Amino acid sequence: MLHCLRNFIRTTLFCSGMLLAFGVAPALAVDPTGDWRVADGVANIRVAQCNGSMWGVVAWEKEAGGRDSNNPDPAKKTRPTLGMPILIDMKKKTGADQWEGQVYNAKDGQLYSSTITPTGPDQLEIKGCVLGFLCGGESWTRVAPPIPSSPANSMAKGAAPKMAAPLAPKTTGTASAAPAPKTQSGANQKMAMQTAADTVGDICLLPDIARFAH
Repeated sequence: MLHCLRNFIRTTLFCSGMLLAFGVAPALAVDPTGDWRVADGVANIRVAQCNGSMWGVVAWEKEAGGRDSNNPDPAKKTRPTLGMPILIDMKKKTGADQWEGQVYNAKDGQLYSSTITPTGPDQLEIKGCVLGFLCGGESWTRVAPPIPSSPANSMAKGAAPKMAAPLAPKTTGTASAAPAPKTQSGANQKMAMQTAADTVGDICLLPDIARFAH
């Protein structure tokens, strides 16, 4: 009887320890950096941390050559929408996986108080309000992985990531043809095509952000 009681106590303590280890462990925070496709699919927004704040700019647009024509500032009406800041100086909210700042809506040329909240590894919720009311929001879908931190805030402007850049064949002075490149998988090929077309690069180095973030 005493032996059974001891076994019961050991089992109970073990199960309690497992629950404490796994049941109440805090969830890992989701990194909001990376490229995100907006809800209507017309653009990708690249989000990166620049000097402690989150910023986001247009990194790809479905229809190239867009202009900020609805901006109330006449000097900005002709600026390209590609590379234009959308999420502005967003600060981490204490005790929550949420950032607060401003969002620029190119459809009406207005700034709104905004929050961004990762709702999973591949979803980012954007909410914006005018003077504390008339709030609206949408969800963005991840299309590129988080941007690793580095002294240069990821890659230099216009440069391709090292892992995506194919190595040039070494020349030996002969006229023999270079070996045919290996066929890439669909996902890798798509990433390489996106990288080749990337003209935005490190958003922290863009003039509209660098003057505030550095």
